[in-house]
Amino acid sequence: MASRDHSRLDEDDVRVRPSRGKSRPRSKDRPAHSSAETAMVVAVDRGRWTCVIGTGENERVVTAMRAREMGRKGVVVGDRVELVGDLTGSPDALARIIRLIPRTTALRRTADDTDPVERVVVANADQLAVVAALADPAPQTRLVDRALVAAYDAGIEPLLILTKADLADPRPIIDHYAALDVPIVVRQRGDALDELRERLQGRTTVLLGASGVGKST
Repeated sequence: MASRDHSRLDEDDVRVRPSRGKSRPRSKDRPAHSSAETAMVVAVDRGRWTCVIGTGENERVVTAMRAREMGRKGVVVGDRVELVGDLTGSPDALARIIRLIPRTTALRRTADDTDPVERVVVANADQLAVVAALADPAPQTRLVDRALVAAYDAGIEPLLILTKADLADPRPIIDHYAALDVPIVVRQRGDALDELRERLQGRTTVLLGASGVGKST
């Protein structure tokens, strides 16, 4: 095959192949999103995050997705994020999470047989309320122990709530954790909620406990 003399070519001999797509070169610059609003994540479900903007009469519940610039950065319940897009909170609205505000605390679930990876499950909580029944079901002290370790590791104040005190004596459990000086609230059916409300007032609290211990009641 004869070689071609490129020295005799000019710009009229150059062919430019048109692009098949209309994409533009990528840029590392990202929009400033100066109109973004701050929200708290309250639920996560299959790639959608339920977020609350504002408080009181100005509170809006918004569904959001994670923006592309977030990459694979995890967003969990309790995270404070910045949102753009449709922030009206209407049923068909969808906002975008464009920034994750640095966390003050991170409660982690340690790796176990069902999940070999340690994961952040709740962010920015300042109190972990561990709920344990004194009977029906029997107290699960190993679960309580793991929860207390997780709370101390995350820098979160623990609170132990013992329920169903009308079915069993709380003293053995209270004595068991006395050395840790953990605040303990003992409850039975019909008790007033004043002490518990006082413990929860003004706090961001995570409730943790086995099924049937009375977390919802």
